[in-house]
Amino acid sequence: MSTPNVLEYKVVTFRESLVGDALDSDKLEKVLNKHAEEGWALKAITSADVKGRIGPGAVGGLLLTFERPRR
Repeated sequence: MSTPNVLEYKVVTFRESLVGDALDSDKLEKVLNKHAEEGWALKAITSADVKGRIGPGAVGGLLLTFERPRR
């Protein structure tokens, strides 16, 4: 009987720039490559309001969901 392929997941918050609506694609690429080096594969990108560090408001951001086989 074989062991089922068990996956683990990781969700990373990626905040967009507070100046303008531009998404820093270079920064996003670095985050994706860093996790890929650790064996994580991108499963989904979801747009979301992400709580800011200062004040009660939220800013536009992304939730990056990664998966990999459980180690």
